[in-house]
Amino acid sequence: MAAVARSIRPLASRMLSQRAPIAASCRVSPVAGFPRGSVRCFSQSPLCMIVLPIHGLDGHDVELTQLKKYTDSHEWIELAEGGKTAKIGITEHAANSLGDVVFVELAEEGREVSPGEPVGAVESVKSASDVLSPVTGKVIQGNTVLEDNAKLINQSAEKDAWIAEIEVHKPDELEGLLDEAAYKETVASE
Repeated sequence: MAAVARSIRPLASRMLSQRAPIAASCRVSPVAGFPRGSVRCFSQSPLCMIVLPIHGLDGHDVELTQLKKYTDSHEWIELAEGGKTAKIGITEHAANSLGDVVFVELAEEGREVSPGEPVGAVESVKSASDVLSPVTGKVIQGNTVLEDNAKLINQSAEKDAWIAEIEVHKPDELEGLLDEAAYKETVASE
């Protein structure tokens, strides 16, 4: 079943991404299906307050005071202890907004991504949404557990249900992302 879904998913994604002309009065706000533009953090990770020096592109050290960051489009990224790799997933807020997840598309290993480019997609009974990379990097692996157990996202969105692991090329891009407090504030203001 998962193999059939994987083969159909790229076609379905292309078809869904093409917008048919719809009268303005019939348009549905994207917030209704998968809210973008809000932020919320549920991290209880003990790694969140470790200061980690990482070398930026300019050769200077970049100090990260929080290893888990968030985007306003409801993705999270958590650096591994060495700071060279990170896991990306969707937030609990996003998982709750989507409802029951039925399919997860994973990115191909070795794929180069820039901020805002998809590293996977999540499809639920309500809608489908791309999972966007918050930073520049190269996909090391996808979480293959999700191919046969997509519902894990609803059970453990910010722990076991990461979507992709990437090699981080520009760690200084993490500085522009939201910390836990900022993410919670953004979600609360929705």
